[in-house]
Amino acid sequence: MQELVQQIVNGLVLGSTYALIALGLTMIYGILGIVNWAHGELYMLGAFIGFYLVVSLKLPFIIGLMGAMGIMALFGLMMERLVFRPLRDAHEMNMIIGTLGISIFLMNAAIVIFSPNPLRFPTEFSNTYLSFLGISITLQRLLVFFITIGLIIVFNYIIQKTTIGKAMRACEQNQDAAKLMGININNISLITCAIGAALAAAAGTLVGPIFLVSPQMGLAVISKVFAVVILGGLGNVAGAIWAAFTLGLAESLAAGFLSSYYKDVIAFIILIIVLVFRPQGLFSSHSVEKV
Repeated sequence: MQELVQQIVNGLVLGSTYALIALGLTMIYGILGIVNWAHGELYMLGAFIGFYLVVSLKLPFIIGLMGAMGIMALFGLMMERLVFRPLRDAHEMNMIIGTLGISIFLMNAAIVIFSPNPLRFPTEFSNTYLSFLGISITLQRLLVFFITIGLIIVFNYIIQKTTIGKAMRACEQNQDAAKLMGININNISLITCAIGAALAAAAGTLVGPIFLVSPQMGLAVISKVFAVVILGGLGNVAGAIWAAFTLGLAESLAAGFLSSYYKDVIAFIILIIVLVFRPQGLFSSHSVEKV
């Protein structure tokens, strides 16, 4: 029983990481129609920025987290203005090649600027353990879960209750109609990319102290996040959140009760099954019409 509870807790932490990254990725796709292959590198850069703010500048972890989110939000604005906007009306293959190019560039730039070797990211929460129900968990892992839930609540409030959020939902449904209603598509595109990059940075900064920070960490996680986005339904924010926690729990339980070798395989087994029987995603209400 203790082992089951431990794996569930681990799964929730893992699912929290997937949820934060997938939120930005699926939001950018849903509103802008862009599949951002460089999104994993935004997660990686956020982790490095958080590392240097906390470890090198000795800032408190929470301040470092907010700083990394702010810096990466600005980076998201720059990406939208210099890459996404010029390629918006081009063939979709141009956008894919463009984002793949950014991904390769950022990973190699991180190797040159930061370090080719994985770095330890100690914080004031890394070595503080809490015990309950016979299991032990670091305060850092609890922070990952609870800060993720908090960010999801804030994100949902912005999308559902604010004027900007309503404009974003209007753009997601029909950009041409949104333009006719006086919504500035360029501004919404900027805000969307800034929020997506900030959420990816939050995930990187939160998870960096649990694992190691390295230039390849984005490459390691992005395939899982794409699986989450597909499972949740492309462009479906709520679906991405549920799919993230579902996949995190499935991976953790497989690693705990079968073998750690199955941890990475389970995500893609689930993905293949879903694509065969429910190609629109587990949590999508849209149906797929065969022609």
